[in-house]
This record gives sequence, C-alpha cells and structure tokens, in this order.
Amino acid sequence: MTIRDQVRFWLLACGAFFFLIWLFSGILLPFVAGMAIAYFLDPLADRLEARGISRTIATTIITALFFLFLVFVLVLIVPLIGSQLAGFLERFPGYISNLRDQAAPYIQHITDKIAPETLNSVGESIKGQTANAIKWAGNIAGNLLTGGLAVLNFLSLVFITPVVSFYLLRDWDKIVRKVDSWLPRWLAGDIRQCARDIDLTLAGFVRGQSMVCLLLGLFYGLGLTLVGLEFGFLIGLMTGILSFVPYFGMLVGFAVGVGVAVAQFGLGLNVVFVIGVFLLGQLMEGNFLTPKLVGDKVGLHAVWVMFALLAGGALFGFLGVMLAVPVAAAIGVLVRYALAKYLDSRLYDHAPSELAKMAHEDDPDVNESNSADKTSGAGGHKPDASADAPA
Repeated sequence: MTIRDQVRFWLLACGAFFFLIWLFSGILLPFVAGMAIAYFLDPLADRLEARGISRTIATTIITALFFLFLVFVLVLIVPLIGSQLAGFLERFPGYISNLRDQAAPYIQHITDKIAPETLNSVGESIKGQTANAIKWAGNIAGNLLTGGLAVLNFLSLVFITPVVSFYLLRDWDKIVRKVDSWLPRWLAGDIRQCARDIDLTLAGFVRGQSMVCLLLGLFYGLGLTLVGLEFGFLIGLMTGILSFVPYFGMLVGFAVGVGVAVAQFGLGLNVVFVIGVFLLGQLMEGNFLTPKLVGDKVGLHAVWVMFALLAGGALFGFLGVMLAVPVAAAIGVLVRYALAKYLDSRLYDHAPSELAKMAHEDDPDVNESNSADKTSGAGGHKPDASADAPA
C-alpha cells in the first residue's frame, strides 16, 4: 500500500467516524458519558488493583461510590441551585430596571455630545448585531437541547450510563491491549507515543481544570454570599462551572455579579467588595490553582478550547460539548507530531532545486546509468586507432 493509499484510507476512516457520530448522536450520550467516567476513574482502579484487589471488585467499589456521590450532589445541591435560579429569574426584570435608571444620566450625558446621525447609525448597528448574537446563541442552545437530553430519554441516561461505566472500567486495560494489537507494526511506536501525549493532555486539562472549576465555584459562591450579594452562591457557582471555558466563565460571572451588585447596592463600597472577590479569585487561579492542578504543558490553548466547545455544541449538541475537548486534544497532538516530522524533513531546510537534485541522485536508474558511464570511460574498449591508420 502506497503512502497515497494510506492517506486516502485514514481520511475515509475519519470521515466515516464523524458521520456515524452525527447519525447516532441522539442515542450516544449515555455511552459517551459512561466512557468518560470510566476513563477518569481508571487510574483509581489501577491503584486498587496494584494493592491486590481484583479488577471486578475495585470497579464495583469505585463505580458505586462515584454514583452515590453524584446522587448526593443532585439531591442536596441541585434543589438549592434551582430555588436560587427561580428567584434570580423572578428578580431579573427588576435588576434590569434598576440598572437602566442608574445608567440613564450617564447615557444621556454621552448622547448629548454625539451627533444624532451618528447615534442613529450606531443604534441600528447595535440592534442588528444584537439580533445576530441572539439568533446564534439560540441556535446553539437549540442544538444543545435537541441533540442532548430532549431527544434522549432521561431514564436511559440514568440507567445506561452506570452500566456502561462499570463494564468499560472493568475491561479498560483489555480494550487498550486489544486496540494496540491492531496497530500497524511499523507505526505502532509513533501511535503509542501520540496516544500517551493525548492521555497526558486530557488528564492535565480535564481532570485538573475540573478541580479548578469546583474550587473556584465554591470560592466565588462563598465570597459573594459573605459580602451580601443576592443569589451570590448561584452566581459564584455558575462562574466556577463556566470557567471550564477559559476566560468566558470569569467574564460572564463578573458582568452578572457586578450588575446585580449595582442594582442591589448602587454605586458604593459593596460593589468594590464584589469586584474584589472576583479579582482575588483570578489571582488565586492564575498563581496557585492552575499552575498546581493543570500545569502549563497541556498543549491546549484557550482560544482552541473555546472554538472546540462552541463548534461541538453547534454541530452535535450536548454530545459535541462532551467530545470537544478530547477531539481538540487529539487534533493538537497530531498537529504537533506532523509539525515535528516536517521540521525534521528535507522539506524544511532544503530549497526546491536541492530537493530535485537529491531526488535525481537517489533515483536507482540514474545511479546505474552514471555507474555504467564511469565504467565505460575508465575500463571499456577504446577505439582502434590502427583501423584508421594508412596501410
């Protein structure tokens, strides 16, 4: 099989893979969720197995404890968040009205200094861009709902995910060994190295970033509650969860928190306290949490992560959001691998004329012809001078 045939085969395989994900996106969510849970719990199962506990028993203990903890969170925390969210939505029009009243003098002062034609043009542009943004956000939200829990029966997610997690976690090492046996032998080393890099990237970013989001959510929630902000725990917790998307969560939480603070307290010292909570959280995240829990070598740029999450949500709904980071990590590792191969190749440090000369020299037909010419010139038959000599 030539290189062109191999490239064609792998491109067709990748296309078929994404086509199948799109085709079965309505039923894949519990299976993908179970796979993700098994992947993240596998190191813990390996540790228990190394201490002499059988894989089946270790899997049973870990799976049971994980889902008991999940049920505990759902029973205790979700009702609290739900009640705060309902109260926040009820008070939201009042917050908007208060903000409008407080901002009206400043807006009027600015509009008095702007020409009416410019003001109308800016207003029309803002309306158009706002409508486009709302439409875009609505499309993504609709895809998230139709591609996620709205199509998939909630009971299937509840009952299928634990079963999938158990069996995948129990047989995880066997599955890895089986897939490894299918690798082409001449590329097995490179594929294993890429797989290790992808695993390190996912472990460093997803596991580490999840801990960062949890700690930030608790910090923001408790901090905003202590300074007296209404619905502070809800705003802080949502800020921490949205921080999984770099910068996005903090900016959204900061805007909502400061807006509620201004509507509640007015422009006073309490607003400064709210701003201080967010600034302190950012200092803690940038100088302690992210360096310790995530590190700086995961290889996933913030812009790439944001693009992957938005693209995954727009294409495949909630399933796409779950697959976005693993796919982004895999693509990043493969791109770095291809770039390293390119930098180590003749395409990088040789001009086209030099490459053509090297290809000409490496051609076996050319080398054979040159060798024959050299042999003919050095040891071949010379012309017979006596044939031309006069008799």
